[in-house]
Amino acid sequence: MTLVITISEGVMAQATTSGANTITTAVPFLSITPDSRAGGMGDAGVGTTPDVSSQHWNPAKYAFMESDMGIGLSYSPWLRALVDDINLAYLSGYKKLDNVQAISASLRYFALGDIVFTSGEGEFMGQQSPNEFAIDLGYTRLLSDVFAGAVGIRYIRSDLTGGQLVNGVETHAGSSFAADVAFYYYNEFRANGKDNIFSAGINIQNIGSKISYTEGEVKDFIPTTLKLGASYTTELDEYNSFSFSVEANKLLVPTPPKDSTIYNPDAVILPGGIYSDMGVIEGMITSFNDAPGGFKEEMQEITLGIGVEYWYNKQFAIRAGYFYEHENKGNRKYMTAGAGLKMNVFALDFSYLLPTQQNHPLANTLRFTLSFDVDAFSKQK
Repeated sequence: MTLVITISEGVMAQATTSGANTITTAVPFLSITPDSRAGGMGDAGVGTTPDVSSQHWNPAKYAFMESDMGIGLSYSPWLRALVDDINLAYLSGYKKLDNVQAISASLRYFALGDIVFTSGEGEFMGQQSPNEFAIDLGYTRLLSDVFAGAVGIRYIRSDLTGGQLVNGVETHAGSSFAADVAFYYYNEFRANGKDNIFSAGINIQNIGSKISYTEGEVKDFIPTTLKLGASYTTELDEYNSFSFSVEANKLLVPTPPKDSTIYNPDAVILPGGIYSDMGVIEGMITSFNDAPGGFKEEMQEITLGIGVEYWYNKQFAIRAGYFYEHENKGNRKYMTAGAGLKMNVFALDFSYLLPTQQNHPLANTLRFTLSFDVDAFSKQK
């Protein structure tokens, strides 16, 4: 399917959602849940127990992986309610160097299908196949028996126009470098004669330079995000266990003013452009106290995800969750469900998204993840 997009001068960044005063950033594909496990648990992943896809959520979790090496591949057809050729693929892996150190990497690729570009008057300007990708490298170190820290670096490239001229202005692919700083707490303990696990994590994600798609002064913030989450796992008996997880996220970028005419008499807001003179660190700091509606609106900018996971004999999993975003900040509200099957070497997971509103663009979103335990395969051989 071909998607037709009209380009007006300066509007080069993508918007994540629509709402009364939604915060928009460039490269929102970095915020899309890439894997099926978290996708089935209300997009909660920063504080859950470790898995091969932890690079996106919290690379510090790799210090507590039971296996020494693993690889995972996730795939999701995206926005299928609107188009049929937008896809997100995610490849991740890790290797434990010893009992206290691990390295990790990932590749995220977002294909936007075939897009026809037209001017504001409807004139044909060309057809391209835009895409975006990010390459991650991470290092994790165990800081104590129950606590680990990690840093990650990321290269981001966003090619939305294929070099099209927009009102005579030359455009190009945007690029940025970013970093993650993450910590993770993981404690196994016995209570009432049963094994239990409490885990919690924090990740300040995408701390990096702003992106520009032209040679002009307009630069857009990337989705710098504060992620906080916790999880509690308890066994019912030898074969059955439950996990309960919760996560809160907040974008650490400036909130747009409601009265946009203060900045532009024509009321045209360039996503991020109204703050092109603001630095990244300054934007992170002011993001806690810049909402026009004060503290009440700041609280509306926090998204919540809750999830539950059931395991039978550590081989078969069923998952469910709920994601909430305030109606003034994007209004994404949906339930999630998923399942997983774990063998000695391979594991297969999938998830399904069920919006609470009718005719929602995220309806029927599916995710698939195939993971491979390299360490278990070597031991079998």
